[in-house]
Amino acid sequence: MIVTVLALLALQSQNQPVELFDGKSLAGWHMDVPALDKDPNGTKPFLVRPSKLDGRPVLVSLGDPRGHLITEKSFKNYRLTVVYRFSATPGNCGVLVHTSTPRRLYGMFPQSIECQMQSGDAGDFWCIGEDITVPNEVERRGPKETWGVDGNKARRILNLTDGSESPVGEWNTMVIECWHRRIMIWVNGDLVNYGDDCTADHGQISLQAEGSEVEFRKIEMEPLSS
Repeated sequence: MIVTVLALLALQSQNQPVELFDGKSLAGWHMDVPALDKDPNGTKPFLVRPSKLDGRPVLVSLGDPRGHLITEKSFKNYRLTVVYRFSATPGNCGVLVHTSTPRRLYGMFPQSIECQMQSGDAGDFWCIGEDITVPNEVERRGPKETWGVDGNKARRILNLTDGSESPVGEWNTMVIECWHRRIMIWVNGDLVNYGDDCTADHGQISLQAEGSEVEFRKIEMEPLSS
């Protein structure tokens, strides 16, 4: 279903899936790319074009210059389905949920919880100004005294599985469910991470440009009844 931004709230109230990528444009999103502050006419790292692999329209993160593509609207209590692939080589990217303050970390990353897409690590949590509690946290995050949400603190929480990702060039489906203060992540049907007591329960959704080219075929948000 392709919808306009004006129809978004109406669909949310009806608990209907909302296509955040309309298949032809970046409508409903804006870019935050620090390098463009000095050079507004520089390369924009997010665009829509035919896929290099099969020619169908895809949303592309070029990877550079680094930055984020952020929804205009905020969301709470939803299931997000993202179908993506690294089209050429293994690389790095992520989906950020509960996004709020821009450039909170290192003058680049917005305050959020990152659901990692980096090849081999899909499903890791990265805490960026927000925090979350997971089972076996010391084992997966390190000694408690090193934990934090800023700078060089232990912000990474390892996922639960190996081998859930598809090979480079093949599609992956990441499902992220945000329900009040719980976040759960599935990759290709495997539950790869979950946590509770998140310090945020709503916010914008962001995609990263973080050094690697990534194609997105589908970005769909399904509101959940609260």
